[in-house]
Amino acid sequence: MGFFSSSLRRRGNFYLALDIGTDVVKALICCSEGTKGRVIGVGKCYQKVGDMQSGVVMDIASVIQNCHSAINDAKRIANVNPDKMVIGIAGELVKGATLSMHYTRREPDTKIDLAELKNIVHKIQWKAFDQVRAQLAYETGYNEIDVKLVNAAIADVTIDGYRVSNPIGFQGKDVIISIFNAFAPLVHFGALQTIASELNMELLAISAEPYAVAKSLGETESINLNGIFIDIGGGTTDIAIVRNGRVEGTKMFTIGGRTFTKRLAQSLNVSFTDAERIKIAYSTYKLEKHSEKLVRDAMKGDSDVWLTGVILTLSEFEQIDMLPSKIYLCGGGSLLPEIKEILEGREWVKTLPFVRKPIVNFMTPKMVENMTDDTKLLTEINDVTPLALANIALEFIGEEYVLSKLLKKVVRLMQI
Repeated sequence: MGFFSSSLRRRGNFYLALDIGTDVVKALICCSEGTKGRVIGVGKCYQKVGDMQSGVVMDIASVIQNCHSAINDAKRIANVNPDKMVIGIAGELVKGATLSMHYTRREPDTKIDLAELKNIVHKIQWKAFDQVRAQLAYETGYNEIDVKLVNAAIADVTIDGYRVSNPIGFQGKDVIISIFNAFAPLVHFGALQTIASELNMELLAISAEPYAVAKSLGETESINLNGIFIDIGGGTTDIAIVRNGRVEGTKMFTIGGRTFTKRLAQSLNVSFTDAERIKIAYSTYKLEKHSEKLVRDAMKGDSDVWLTGVILTLSEFEQIDMLPSKIYLCGGGSLLPEIKEILEGREWVKTLPFVRKPIVNFMTPKMVENMTDDTKLLTEINDVTPLALANIALEFIGEEYVLSKLLKKVVRLMQI
């Protein structure tokens, strides 16, 4: 039985948020209501070990089958067929950064028009594209031509130091526009496009998942938000840094929950499936003391390696002179007791530009302020990411102001 009557189903603005994780595909069917959204259907399907590797699709046909399974489960609950969707993208090779461009106008007394604004946005996007394309080519050995722009979003606009939402019609001399851009190798981006085409829905966007998570706390808090968002999934750890409500950048590295599960399987000489079950029991404090000690000993080494990954990743945000003192954790892997314990230690903080030792908090689905879960099925910390994707989709569905429309056209042009 669905949550809505047939008359409401016809009127609703329904969409799908699809989180294709290394371990689980999660599908949320939602109804948009202006700047707010409601989850009316939830579906999940576990992936086989060979389907994904470190957030990257390895078996397209199998992943498509898993997506169909999750979506069909969500449809049975929602009793609707959404016709548009947003897909999340993660993986070590997905790079995101906010680039600001300072533009001095020759005639500050004239009002900014659409042609002038278009020129500014194009310059920023191609400058960002050239920088990230060269970086990815250097790190991976890919040709620069094989890098694609995944998504972009306006981070900030100021005219002579004053923040504005739409520059058209304003006068002024110094214009600064900051745009967040996420890029990925063509092979990774193309796999998701193939999956999207097989699902037969309008693809609103492929969104970088750490960006979506970092933007999920809602408008009321985000204006003055400063924080480090760490999402530990099955195959990767995704990190985003937010300062003054602006996502400065996103980075990822390939240590996730599966790394800990494999270590546990080796240490206890059990199957991967049994090790995963033991790890979950350990994370929820359901093991007896003797077994808990064995698991803790097995987790220690990989926890230290994971922290090294966090330190190296944070040190790569070279444009940030001072790191925020709040850390927000989400993703199933963050439930391991060692994760919070090691982040609350003092020694690692000394190697990075923190003003003071950061406070570590867990995110929950209820913290995604613009979304309401009518199904009451999204209760776990690993439900934050798909809910964050559902939240970011509202930006593509709702009414857009001219700058967002202009940026979307530039993105489509660069994705050809």
